Amino acid sequence: MQSHQKVTACPPISTHTMKRIFYILLILGISFSAYGQDEFYNRLSDAALNLTKDVVTYDPSYFKIPYPNGDVPKDKGVCTDVVIRAYRKLGIDLQKLVHGDIVANFSRYPKKWGLKHTDTNIDHRRVLNLMVFFSRKGEVKPMTENASDYHTGDIVCWDLGGGVTHIGLVVNRRIKGSTRHLIVHNIGGGQVLSDCLFMFKIIGHYRYK
Repeated sequence: MQSHQKVTACPPISTHTMKRIFYILLILGISFSAYGQDEFYNRLSDAALNLTKDVVTYDPSYFKIPYPNGDVPKDKGVCTDVVIRAYRKLGIDLQKLVHGDIVANFSRYPKKWGLKHTDTNIDHRRVLNLMVFFSRKGEVKPMTENASDYHTGDIVCWDLGGGVTHIGLVVNRRIKGSTRHLIVHNIGGGQVLSDCLFMFKIIGHYRYK
């Protein structure tokens, strides 16, 4: 004689239990998201640090370069090229992205150079244009004198005086015994790692993914 097992439905989950499950999933989601963000910016930091291994002469000359994914000669560059090259190592082409935004929003970008049209050779290599792009497409962060406000992967812009601007990337290395991160930049001596966060007047602080 065949036995018959009694099949019962799953007991109902209480509202309290469902709320607990929801909050646990929410917390896990936030944690995974934060981990992904940290991973991206650490990769960006590593990309910037790898650039310091290249021998680069500071050269602000105008170069005709391919589009998209164009770059000036590997042994030449300026401060903006550090940021452009670091992002490109992660598959993000600022040349194309900045050009696209300038085409769509030409009036929002500086006219300091008297340009009446876009130029894929140089637009993305100008600090002021990158500042507009990062403020529109990224996260604008406070400009403070507190080192702990500057994190791995942040982009910082400075005024060097006399109308000269500068840009660099915050990396995941700190001054020993300090919360102050080091910067990868090119201010004339090639793509280098240095302690220059508060050396000049900060005029921009961004985060972009």
